[in-house]
Amino acid sequence: MDKQNKQQFETEVIHHGYDSSIYQGSLAPPIFQTSTFSFQTAQQGENRFAGEEEGYIYSRLGNPTVKMLEERIAALENGEAGLAFGSGMAAVSAVLIALTKSNDHILCSQGIYGCTFGLLQLLKDKYNVSHSFCTMQTESEIREAIQPETTCIYVETPINPTMALIDLELIVSIAKEKNIKVVVDNTFCSPYLQKPLDLGCDIVIHSATKYIGGHGDVIAGLIVGSKEMISEISMTTLKDIGGVMSPFDAWLLIRGLKTLHVRLDRHCDNAEYVFEQLEAHPMVEKVYYPGDKKSEAYPIMQKQMKKGGGLISFTIKGGKEEAQRLLNELQLIKIAVSLGDAETLIQHPATMTHAVVPKENRELMGITESLLRLSVGLEGKEDIWQDLKQALDSL
Repeated sequence: MDKQNKQQFETEVIHHGYDSSIYQGSLAPPIFQTSTFSFQTAQQGENRFAGEEEGYIYSRLGNPTVKMLEERIAALENGEAGLAFGSGMAAVSAVLIALTKSNDHILCSQGIYGCTFGLLQLLKDKYNVSHSFCTMQTESEIREAIQPETTCIYVETPINPTMALIDLELIVSIAKEKNIKVVVDNTFCSPYLQKPLDLGCDIVIHSATKYIGGHGDVIAGLIVGSKEMISEISMTTLKDIGGVMSPFDAWLLIRGLKTLHVRLDRHCDNAEYVFEQLEAHPMVEKVYYPGDKKSEAYPIMQKQMKKGGGLISFTIKGGKEEAQRLLNELQLIKIAVSLGDAETLIQHPATMTHAVVPKENRELMGITESLLRLSVGLEGKEDIWQDLKQALDSL
């Protein structure tokens, strides 16, 4: 479907790229659970391997179920093409390896996911691809942080787990001037709440495990960008490193996508309520939430996000001992390191998702021993708060 005939997000997320009449009227897309595809003739096999004829060869190189997902996520992000991976980190790895070579430099937002930090360190130690961090709050700061060898600016917004926001239009205005690619991890928002490509960014990455899957039953990654860039990544770091998605996982994500907008509206509504309650509790020192109207970053949220999202971070009075005691007192809320599930989840970044990050780096990122990250689920908002309240009251 071209842009002129593009339907509303809520319709595209359910229907884009699937014609049931082709598949005997099956309302749900079929799962092409096959490793390889047969050719009608030897010449057809030769032509497909030579790239002279379209068609499937081997599921590591392409699969019809996976392709349906890739086309749908590209449409939802307003991108030209999408690519699916076996995990969010497979997607991050493929993109950063594709955009860099030895002696290049990656400029990163001040806070990033712990495993992304680990990957950057690996690239530095093994392949001499350097990186540095920047809060990216002012034009002068960004310009000073860019090096002659910078080939990629890697951004999380909101940042994991501090919820800090980065003005993507500001980043793009500087990056385009210097011909530097801008990569955005859009996991916390999904394409329903934020569309970085519309703001001029080059590649969007999702840990599709989170809001896109939405049910805690699949590990997956997705990227979206231009046809040229996605084709290059597909034929190099996806094909040759092999972090591909299985057809069944693609089917689960297609299913999950159908309710993305409905789920995220509820996640956001619940999070707004819980945020207000947390702010008023005497054991809570500070609450970090993109939808906080009192925050200096709120104008950025209004400009590039539809709503505040379903994630909240907050610090409590005390340190690691008090944080862990709070977690242990919870009854409804689950202690788990993922996010975007129907269940409300909570974790302690300093000892869990960001434990791999050295303490001095964690402190620069704002990840203290008293910081907790809450993924607000789809339960009744009063029930979520009552569980948090009784745990906070026990401290």
